[in-house]
Amino acid sequence: MIIGIDLGTTNSLAAYFTDDGPKIIPNRLGKSMTPSVVSIDEDGQIYVGETAKERQILYPESSASVFKRNMGSQKVYQLGKQTFTAEELSSFVLRSLKEDAEHYLNEPIEEAVISVPAYFNEARRKATKRAGELAGLKVERIISEPTAAAIAYGLYQKHENTKFLVFDLGGGTFDVSILELYENILEVRAVAGDNYLGGEDFTQVIQELFLKDTGLAEENLDHKTLGMIRKQAEQCKLGFATSSQYTMSCQTKEGVKQAVITSGRFEKRCEPLLDRIKRPVKKSLSDAKIKVSDIDEIVLVGGGTRLRLVRKYVAKLFKKMPNTSVHPDEAVALGAAIQAAMKERHQAIKEVILTDVCPFTLGTEVAVERGDDKYESGHFAPIIERNTTIPASRTEQFRTIYDQQTKLCIHILQGESRFAENNISLGKLEIEVPANKAGAEAVDVTYTYDINSLLEVEVKVVSTGEVKRMIVKNQDVNMTDEEIEARMKELSYLKIHPREQEENKLLLLRGERMYEENIGETRLRIEYELREFEQVLNSRNEVEIANARKVLKEALDEIDGEW
Repeated sequence: MIIGIDLGTTNSLAAYFTDDGPKIIPNRLGKSMTPSVVSIDEDGQIYVGETAKERQILYPESSASVFKRNMGSQKVYQLGKQTFTAEELSSFVLRSLKEDAEHYLNEPIEEAVISVPAYFNEARRKATKRAGELAGLKVERIISEPTAAAIAYGLYQKHENTKFLVFDLGGGTFDVSILELYENILEVRAVAGDNYLGGEDFTQVIQELFLKDTGLAEENLDHKTLGMIRKQAEQCKLGFATSSQYTMSCQTKEGVKQAVITSGRFEKRCEPLLDRIKRPVKKSLSDAKIKVSDIDEIVLVGGGTRLRLVRKYVAKLFKKMPNTSVHPDEAVALGAAIQAAMKERHQAIKEVILTDVCPFTLGTEVAVERGDDKYESGHFAPIIERNTTIPASRTEQFRTIYDQQTKLCIHILQGESRFAENNISLGKLEIEVPANKAGAEAVDVTYTYDINSLLEVEVKVVSTGEVKRMIVKNQDVNMTDEEIEARMKELSYLKIHPREQEENKLLLLRGERMYEENIGETRLRIEYELREFEQVLNSRNEVEIANARKVLKEALDEIDGEW
């Protein structure tokens, strides 16, 4: 079976397809969402998800989150004594989802369709695929999140021609995609986005308001205190759905600091973030050459769209109420599962042809004539424009610029700047040409870009017929296949914490965190409950442990409710 995976900035999910439609796969704790958080203890034991999220508050120096924002980069995360890249941390999340799926479905899972933000560039897409491979998954298809969401909403089953916009605000990334449905073809017309805008930024606004109101400086607080403030800021953000104000507090050396955050102040401070949302929307409409009034339906995706101010803003922007019929956190995973079923040619699903677009312009570096036979190098010549429907193949011809020139270098670039140095270098291909007068020799440069984000570059010398080809490999990854294989083997030895112990560990971490957050009688009660539970754990009696776990959970829930 092929499963669908939404590898998110804040949370990740897996889903599979049944005769009754796509279903979310519950994780080892019985929840649909697994926090995209990784933590490692002093024994080298890896924790993923809810447990890692609790550990991050207590042990921030050995934990990591929001690493999806750095996929495809060389940024390194220090967790205790070990270092990991964003794709290696992502592989732990994927491996955890894989194990949970195998446990739930009672069969081995070897292949997955993984979603990525539509605006992810080549480096980020290939890093996502490698993360899957490091987790032991064959990843033959990377699907854009808005396309997956559109499938999940059942938009591909509509009969009439429909233009719709998918507004995807996740934990750390923002995508806007315009799609058109006609007959059985779902075509992506345009994509735009911001890889550094998401729900986490709205949480940051609340954190900054609290620090300002209490006179606290972030640089003077330890990681643990900041983690607890962050947790309350997240609760405050979600609380605005039902309340107009929220009280936050934290324990410092000077005593308890407290502040009341109102929804009015929060929304006012979020105006710059909303302005950032507007820019990709305008860009996508412009690229698709359509007006706001041409959009038949607005689809909301991602946890960030649950925020009341975001929904109000979207309704105001498009002058119509958005579609919220599918849970925004689950839409992408469900769509990825449907795509996996299409790949398996599942008989219960209607086949639909999906087209995607190239999210960035692909081109090469050229020299531009500036008069008097003088040339200025460093300019960018587009070959495949952004938002071109893929698969696509485009050819441009380039000529020599000086007498007796014997070589031409094709510098493969990705980006939107007219200057080569401002774009991303994907590689270089050199080819020899016969010595001749300036402009007498030419090469045809063909870029072919497919749905799996593979770029083939072919250069042909017109006069001789000589051809050179290359498949672009991300320049940020200079590892050989043997080195990648060795790293996979190395990571496989790191043990993710056993499933049967996770619920107990999670409760103990939660209790430790709550003990630190509280004082007085409440703290004494938490200590008593934890000691009682630890004594039962020592008995190794599974029935007694299950009963004690229930008692401790109820006690902690009650204390949390009082707080």
